[in-house]
Amino acid sequence: MKVAVANDHRGIEAKEQIKAIVTELGHECVDFGTNAEDPVDYPDLAYAAATAVSKKEVDMAILICGTGIGMCIAANKVHGVRAALCYDELNARISRQHNDSNVLCLSGDLIGSQALRKIVEVWLSTEFSGGRHQRRVNKISAIEQGIDPKTIKTKGK
Repeated sequence: MKVAVANDHRGIEAKEQIKAIVTELGHECVDFGTNAEDPVDYPDLAYAAATAVSKKEVDMAILICGTGIGMCIAANKVHGVRAALCYDELNARISRQHNDSNVLCLSGDLIGSQALRKIVEVWLSTEFSGGRHQRRVNKISAIEQGIDPKTIKTKGK
């Protein structure tokens, strides 16, 4: 799997750790982030990595800024991206199983090294469950197209 990683100036250390984890797990890592401590604008980096996901140049992306919030908001503006801000393993697992997230957003300031490793490992190894969750993901896609999700015909519960 090809995984993009992007960070702003507050996520440099976390990015390096994530790149090592991604590589250890046997995936290819594509770095869209900064290595400079000078302030950069996270929307620029989020857009580059999220667009790579949208265009299927990479399979998934992991974005890091101070809190993860800004990267998440920016990434979710890109068509086809389902970015999830995760602070623990449960969030990471559910974001993949239920929401088929393809972008993981993390805090470079608030998550310790051990937790970061576990979150990334769980997120990368968890598969989308499909089933009843697929219709909800379909409704998210409808929203992207400006369609009221209540108008989407669904089967099941």
